[in-house]
Amino acid sequence: MSLIDHIEFAVRDAEVSRLFYERALAPLGFQLIITVGPERTRTGGNRHGLGTNGYPCLWLHDGELQGKGTHIAFAAENRSLVDAFYQAALAAGGRDNGGPGIRPHYHANYYAAYVLDPDGVNVEVVCQKPS
Repeated sequence: MSLIDHIEFAVRDAEVSRLFYERALAPLGFQLIITVGPERTRTGGNRHGLGTNGYPCLWLHDGELQGKGTHIAFAAENRSLVDAFYQAALAAGGRDNGGPGIRPHYHANYYAAYVLDPDGVNVEVVCQKPS
């Protein structure tokens, strides 16, 4: 079981970010689980919950100022999923922030890729298992 139950952060445009994350995280099995309209949110913006197995663990909302320096990392079962994320994220409009590869400054099996989302959030997918 993951130690992270869910992550939520403000984005400039919830629809743009929803489309980006749906496409970029599709290789990990993520999909849109729920949308909460502005009439039911604290900020008066839209909220989208994405995840796997019917559980929304990634929440995106608009209506608030986006945070600087936001970083999220998702675990992958194998290195090919890291590669697939990277390609899907770039195709979805993400900007390269570090292509797939070993990050030896973390440890010998830290295989990760980094992409900036439409708001500049640093999104990482990492496999920490030996190849």
